[in-house]
Amino acid sequence: MRKVIVSMNVTLDGFMAGPNCELDWHFKYWNEEMAKEAAEQLNKADTILLGRITYLALADYWPFQPLNPNFARQDMAYADMMNNHRKIVFSSTLKDTRWNNSVVKKDSLKNAVCHLKQQSGKEILVLGSGTLVASLIEYNLIDEYQLWVHPVTLGKGKLLFKNSEIKNSLKLVKEKEFESGVVIHFYIPACINDEFK
Repeated sequence: MRKVIVSMNVTLDGFMAGPNCELDWHFKYWNEEMAKEAAEQLNKADTILLGRITYLALADYWPFQPLNPNFARQDMAYADMMNNHRKIVFSSTLKDTRWNNSVVKKDSLKNAVCHLKQQSGKEILVLGSGTLVASLIEYNLIDEYQLWVHPVTLGKGKLLFKNSEIKNSLKLVKEKEFESGVVIHFYIPACINDEFK
């Protein structure tokens, strides 16, 4: 069965974005080492799950980067994956999917994700999309959390676990530290007995 993996940038005090969805707090920590790790994670997946807000932000950015003369050439493989991986957007209001290989799902999130997990293929990655993550937590559909913890506090903003209850405790299975001070914490539900890979 395919895994659903949440990859999220968070602050030390648990925020995934500022009060007005600001993400500028993590840009200064981003480096080539982290870009390589993100590309390796994306390469293990073939499907990306997104909420409407995150989808629109990414759809406004990634399709144009391969044509941008200032875009870092070493990030071209990542841009290619973002533009060509299957993207499933869960939204009741979005009608237009202008980004390549995108589809909107308006039906049951639980049924759709359970069906995706049973299909053959690579991992299923959730990028950002806090509201979607909260729903996936509610239905106990997340197999792994990759939390990119940045050495910064915001004091207020959008909390990752604000209204979410993780039904099974999480087990820390791995950590990866970067020179920038960012540390990825890899968690799986404690009820999963399979060896972490």
